[in-house]
Amino acid sequence: MPSLSRRRFLAATGGTVAALGLAARPAQATPGRRGPFGRHGSPAARLTPQTLYVDPLGRGDFSTVRDAVAATTGSGWTLVLAAGVYRETVVLDTTRTEATWIGAAEDPRAVVIVYDNAAGTPKPGGGTYGTTGSATTTVQAAGFTARWITFANDWLRADHPDITGTQAVAIKVQGDRSAFHHCRFLGHQDTLYADSIALTAFARQYYAHCYAEGDVDFVFGRATAVYEHCHFRTLNRTDLAAAPYGFVFAPSTAGANPRGYLVTRGRITSEAPDAFYKLARPWVPSSDTTARPSLTVRDTHLGAGVDAVAPYTDMSASFPWQNQRFAEYRNTGPGAEITVPENRPQLTDEQAESATRAVHLGDWEPWKGEC
Repeated sequence: MPSLSRRRFLAATGGTVAALGLAARPAQATPGRRGPFGRHGSPAARLTPQTLYVDPLGRGDFSTVRDAVAATTGSGWTLVLAAGVYRETVVLDTTRTEATWIGAAEDPRAVVIVYDNAAGTPKPGGGTYGTTGSATTTVQAAGFTARWITFANDWLRADHPDITGTQAVAIKVQGDRSAFHHCRFLGHQDTLYADSIALTAFARQYYAHCYAEGDVDFVFGRATAVYEHCHFRTLNRTDLAAAPYGFVFAPSTAGANPRGYLVTRGRITSEAPDAFYKLARPWVPSSDTTARPSLTVRDTHLGAGVDAVAPYTDMSASFPWQNQRFAEYRNTGPGAEITVPENRPQLTDEQAESATRAVHLGDWEPWKGEC
């Protein structure tokens, strides 16, 4: 079944469950399982004392994720989310470590956490939210794991022509040892903010069998992040007349961090015209002008939407992409064709031996165990 695109998501009237095609999901048990929480227990049959159940229809301990998070003081809590749309913003602060969020339907299309703030959205008390403040979900705590959940931001440029700050983050992840399995990240600009809690913190993150879509810099930040078996999809745009429409990756890796983003065994597809997207551009933020963005894309299928002739570009002329740490290895597809070798830095076989999930993540092995 094709992924639920954010454009169809945005067509949902008021973000309702029914308009998302999910109306039947909360009311029906998964075949062969019981109740809205499937095999993950229930308030009457709690799997552990630190497991809480969330259901927008009121059959759990809480009806919102935010209220459930507020009830989880300390470390080691699990939230089981029944199918439905949770229209809210959520922050998991640094004190709530080793948390796990599970989509009970075991289908990320069935559990959606979504809101619609952008960087330029006015705040009730004055000012605007800014990029970080626009995030629907913010994860600051270490040891976070999510399974089978969609994180989305459904703010749309066309609905707000007066707003110039169009960054609209679906999720900002800052904690070390943050893992996402079978999750989806829907947005336009700055969808997935894979970052760290501080400039000097090297946060390790792992994304497996995930889907992310957007247009401008929609996977960005300074984390040490591995994306394995992930699907990245670039969106079409009607507000621009010419290429480029956007950039898939915009890492901002600290210069002292030896490893930034690693994309392995994934694929990049597009609904835009051929060659209208760049694979990446380096982000050297004003808060860290010593950053040396790092990105390796290997063993990945690059569709025709990626500009094969010039897949990289500068975000600022002061920090040319050629001076950063961009590399590829054994990629396939029309977007991976090497027509101008100097525009496609390639790893040697020896260098590729260090471009692995094990080297990036060290003693943390989130691919082991239940996914």
